[in-house]
Amino acid sequence: MGSFPSTVIDYGCGTGSTSPLLLELLRAEKVVGLDSSTRSVDVARREYGSERIQFSPVQEYEPCEAADLVYCNGVFHHIPLQQRNSSLKFLHQTLRAGGLFSLWENNPWNPGTQYVMSRIPFDRDAIKLNPREARTLVRSEGFSVIHTDFLFFFPRFIKFLRPAERFLSGLPVGAQYQVLCQRPSS
Repeated sequence: MGSFPSTVIDYGCGTGSTSPLLLELLRAEKVVGLDSSTRSVDVARREYGSERIQFSPVQEYEPCEAADLVYCNGVFHHIPLQQRNSSLKFLHQTLRAGGLFSLWENNPWNPGTQYVMSRIPFDRDAIKLNPREARTLVRSEGFSVIHTDFLFFFPRFIKFLRPAERFLSGLPVGAQYQVLCQRPSS
């Protein structure tokens, strides 16, 4: 892969609002948004679909080992425990050898995250995934973990401190974390 990914999978794309950002920020040639909700996919197609941004229900998508990057934000805590491994296996099969998987999750070790998730009806029944469990899970399906970063330490009322967050990314207390991993080349 060169400096920019050719194909990006937006796994759990919802109504598609992140897909155009991935296209622009990553300078990708194509983004494929996948979601289990056909209703959300319909909205995404209508609002953001184009020649370079396509959407599909995950159950209709055939993985072809060609994507350079899979981006997944706040999805796995909604996947039932017994389906997480098969979801990861599916994502592994979408990536080319050497492709990257960026798994973002809400950090259950952050008290603010716990509080916010308890107040959002969509997240009340979520089964949270801590960073250690996330790393173990991705490794169990053949991914190599590159690193784990923690972000979003400071709430809006002290946002003037946010420039310091880049120095704190190794501390496991940010509101979200990313496990960046890779499908091995062989």
